[in-house]
Amino acid sequence: MTAATILSEAGWDMIKWQDEDHFVSWLRLSPDNRISGDRIIGKGRLPTTNRVTVALKLAASNLRTSQSYLGAPFRRFRARLDTPVAIKAMAAKLARLVYRMLRYGTKYVDRGAQCYEVQQRTRQIKHLKQKAAKLGFHLVQAPAA
Repeated sequence: MTAATILSEAGWDMIKWQDEDHFVSWLRLSPDNRISGDRIIGKGRLPTTNRVTVALKLAASNLRTSQSYLGAPFRRFRARLDTPVAIKAMAAKLARLVYRMLRYGTKYVDRGAQCYEVQQRTRQIKHLKQKAAKLGFHLVQAPAA
């Protein structure tokens, strides 16, 4: 149903938008930050009645219990952010994915939630090692017990 809504409202041809950021902005899924002097001085809401936006938000909220590669980042977003903000962020991520699939013909391959968790753990370890080195420490991985 989501794919049918996207194709009926936005169409097959993504050439109308310069890049995926313009597509996300057209859907009103990009942040509305008021910036002055490289500082965010306020955040607003971009109201929309776009059917594609509603369909992507609905699809994003259903990723809560999904064991797919897209379900894991949604749960991570939801743990860090408020639930409506996480839904909007994940809908923007889905919009970028849809744009790439329609514009460049790339295929989506679901690698599973486990793959995302391994990548996230690797990123965390790398970040911790960099932070420790910056503070003058050296991390040594303990053997598994």
